[in-house]
Amino acid sequence: MFGYQIETIYLFTLIIVGCITLLYLFFSDMLDGVFEGIPFTDPAVILSFITIAAAGGFLLEKLTSLSSLYILILTCFISAVLSALIYYFLLVPLKAAEVSLAYTEDSLGGQVGKVIVPIPVDGFGEVVIETVNGIISKRATGFDNEAIDYDEEVLIIEAKDGTVYVKKYDSPLQYKF
Repeated sequence: MFGYQIETIYLFTLIIVGCITLLYLFFSDMLDGVFEGIPFTDPAVILSFITIAAAGGFLLEKLTSLSSLYILILTCFISAVLSALIYYFLLVPLKAAEVSLAYTEDSLGGQVGKVIVPIPVDGFGEVVIETVNGIISKRATGFDNEAIDYDEEVLIIEAKDGTVYVKKYDSPLQYKF
């Protein structure tokens, strides 16, 4: 084909697509929106299809005595099956598992934190809140302008303009019946 052996075409295809895959790894965030919503047009699926087909074709041409047309049909079928499996069992769950580390001030209300800088009357201190996203440190003031000591647990009543308004928190688990 084109004056080259079919093994050479498979090998060059594998090398070129491998290089394109590496470039896609670095620049995939820019291309994600272009193909969004159309299954199997994800560049990762297309590149995996071509890579698997080229690798399989090269190996089968070198190791078997099957005809080139049969090898091409067989590798395309195997590549389609493997690419579908990659798409449905790897790419779709990974895209669904994306979690944002961002939080909103509204989401802080009702959470329990710990005072790390004492809160004086009519003043500001600091609290830390442990969330699934990590530990958040926020400026805090007493909701009723009360003083709160270091290492006290506090309940966040509201968050506004970068400040959380807190009250002392008495955990129901602290009481013995």
